[in-house]
Amino acid sequence: MTAIKHALQRDIFTPNDERLLGIVNVCKAGKKKKNCFLCATVSTERPVQVKVVKVKKSDKGDFYKRQQTWELRDLTEVDAKDASKENPEFDLHFEKVYRWLASSTAEKNSFISCIWKLNQRYLRKKVEFVNVSSQLLEESVPSGESQSVAGGDEDALDDYQELSTREEQDIEGMMEMCEYAISNAEAFAEQLSRELQVLDGANIQSIMASEKQVNILMQLLDEALGEVDTIEGKLSSYEEMLQSVKEQMDQISQSNRLIQISNTNNVKLLDEIQFLVNYMDLSKGHIRALQEGDLTSPKGIEACINASEALLQCMNVALRPGHDKLMAVTQQQLLFAELRDTFARRLTNHLNNVFVHQGHDQSSTLVQHTAEMSLPKHSPLHRDLLRYAKLMEWLKNTHREKYEGLSRTYVDYMSRLYEREIKDFFEVAKVKMAGTSKEAKGKFGLHGSSGKLTGSTSSLNKLTVQGSNSRRSQSSSLLDMGNMSASDLDVADRTKFDKIFEQVLSELEPLCLAEQDFISKFFKLQQHPIVTPPLAQPETEEVDGSTPSKMPPQAEHRHSMSSEKDIVRLMMNKIFQSIETELNSLIALGDKIDSFNSLYMLVKMSHHVWTAENVDPASYLSTTLGNVLVTVKRNFDKCISGQIRQMEEVKISKKSKVGILLFVTAFEEFAELAETIFRNAERRGDLDKAYVKLIRAVFMNVEKVANESQKTPRDVVMMENFHHIFSTLSRLKISCLDAERREAKHKYTDHLQSYVINSLGQPLEKLNHFFEGVEARVAQGVREEEVSYQLAFNKQELRKVIKEYPGKEVKKGLDNLYKKVDKHLCEEESLLQVVWHSMQDEFIRQYKHFEDLIGRCYPGSGITMDFTIQDMLEYFSSIAQSH
Repeated sequence: MTAIKHALQRDIFTPNDERLLGIVNVCKAGKKKKNCFLCATVSTERPVQVKVVKVKKSDKGDFYKRQQTWELRDLTEVDAKDASKENPEFDLHFEKVYRWLASSTAEKNSFISCIWKLNQRYLRKKVEFVNVSSQLLEESVPSGESQSVAGGDEDALDDYQELSTREEQDIEGMMEMCEYAISNAEAFAEQLSRELQVLDGANIQSIMASEKQVNILMQLLDEALGEVDTIEGKLSSYEEMLQSVKEQMDQISQSNRLIQISNTNNVKLLDEIQFLVNYMDLSKGHIRALQEGDLTSPKGIEACINASEALLQCMNVALRPGHDKLMAVTQQQLLFAELRDTFARRLTNHLNNVFVHQGHDQSSTLVQHTAEMSLPKHSPLHRDLLRYAKLMEWLKNTHREKYEGLSRTYVDYMSRLYEREIKDFFEVAKVKMAGTSKEAKGKFGLHGSSGKLTGSTSSLNKLTVQGSNSRRSQSSSLLDMGNMSASDLDVADRTKFDKIFEQVLSELEPLCLAEQDFISKFFKLQQHPIVTPPLAQPETEEVDGSTPSKMPPQAEHRHSMSSEKDIVRLMMNKIFQSIETELNSLIALGDKIDSFNSLYMLVKMSHHVWTAENVDPASYLSTTLGNVLVTVKRNFDKCISGQIRQMEEVKISKKSKVGILLFVTAFEEFAELAETIFRNAERRGDLDKAYVKLIRAVFMNVEKVANESQKTPRDVVMMENFHHIFSTLSRLKISCLDAERREAKHKYTDHLQSYVINSLGQPLEKLNHFFEGVEARVAQGVREEEVSYQLAFNKQELRKVIKEYPGKEVKKGLDNLYKKVDKHLCEEESLLQVVWHSMQDEFIRQYKHFEDLIGRCYPGSGITMDFTIQDMLEYFSSIAQSH
């Protein structure tokens, strides 16, 4: 083992500046034996690094190599397996557990002892040595005896010291004095020994010479000891004298401590008394205000507010432990409770009287048929009641039952007052809408001033076309499309209705907002959720005439989830329960007077709903107006459906020409009115959807009427009406109907071309038939230059046909065609010149086509028409001017 150790030191550790201190021959436990060495090493440089190195013999030769290295500071536990018996197995716990089997127990113990020493010397780390004999560890403590290999080497390293410069110089001087020191070491050693003996003799003589001085020193020490004994005696007497003083000082200290405790107790007692006096004492002025304070004057109310806040502060003071057992505190609490109940009763009675008086006050009701339609303002009442807001908050915190009772009383009486005022207000609005004159009564069936419609309005069941002269006057009768006569309801009437409806909404909006703001401030319902709402709570029943029954736990939990906004909305619903009904009644009246009023109402109501939702989406006003808006939208949809139904019921006269259909002009007037009303409106999308429904119905029913028309050609009906629709949509520039505008233009153009082509076949009928036959022969395969050899289409037949159409006959035929077209077309659309110009272009096109066929099929014949293109232009121009 020594040889292996020296070999490992020389080959592996010396090149790395390390010294080998411990070694053990091991193999892994439980596996096939592959021997290796565990080495404990330290570095020769500072700071010292202690490592455990696994060294293994190389497979390719006899040299050794490092296989794995662990820092000793990473070692946490050494397990020797058995401390009493010889066992070569042991475990080292680094980042994981390594199990080893040593070649002998002695080597294992020597290596573990080396590890223990290195840890004690360099690391001082708490490494656990488990199942290691304490004797083995104790033997490692002393140095110099029974040292292991590692221990001896380490101590030798510690005893070794390098020579200083002076020592080196002395040794060199001695060696120079003895020239043979290098050649004869034994002679040099003997000389050094002789000189050492001489020095030892000199030292002994020097010690013997100093014996006298040692005796003198011992005598002086004896005298000093005597003086010390004298001083100790004096100190003992002084200590006895001070002992009595110490006892007196202890008594004084005890007395001072008792005085300090007494003083501390007095300070604490004074603090408790001062606390109770400061926080549980109510002044006589506050007591008098709570018992007899004036609740009608501003000063009295202010005094009551201050007194109630002081009382609440006294009642809510946080008492310290033990205060509730004091009789004075108990009496004061009873006084506070009595004052609270007395003042709560006085406040409740006073506010009840105020609510009842306001609810029965008849002076603020509306007088019917007043010139200015407005709702009474309740701001004076609100201003007077808001003086009690802080008292209501106090009542809410102290007497919940009385607070809720006041809430119910206010809601009950104010709902009656508002119901009368709102009913009168809407009666006046209905009268103004319907009109109070005899003409209005006869028109709408109004009787008295109740504003209700009792008569039945007329409806247009069938629209009959009466002729072109009366068409314009009758087109306006379709404006209302089913409910009232448009001659009696002009733009001024609708404007008046719009102003009245806007005024109704403008009066209701500030009224509701003011009342909701007052309720929030007066009843303190805008800050945080509360447990039980005053209105949502079911009525409590008295048991045996005294104590009200408690709410079930489920109801308490349900009410605890309600927020104060919900409570405000519940109160507003009960106070203004008639608003929604009256608004629906007013809307029904407006719709009955004129179904187009639904357009005005939809725009106005949408705007007010949008405004209310921006202020508070969950407010009563927003919710109510939203519900009414649904009704208005339903009436608007009904108006659109009624117009479509009337279009489908249109019947035309068989004896007169059709012209522009009434529902086409009605759509134009509807669109003009709607664009005026819905300019910059929030509900533009509803109008766009209605436009699409109406225009599709117009398109479908125009084609239906055109197919049924007997007096007027189908192409004329389609051309005129779609031209009118195209002109209307182009003028109004309705973006959602761009596709329909293009479709109307396409239909108008197609039917114009169809009508022109069908009409122009008649003036040159034989010539048309002749050239159709020529084109048929060419289509059958006859060459164009050979057509003239056909018996039915030779040059003589062509001259004969051309001769039948001289210029005068053509002009006469065109004149008859102009008259016929004039009979077909209506005056309102002014399409005669457009059609006549199109016929001129088509006639010229046919003329050029005929000349081209003559040139191709009858080349060199010199056959030409009896009139030229210039003649045709003069014919068309003179005919147009003559008419």
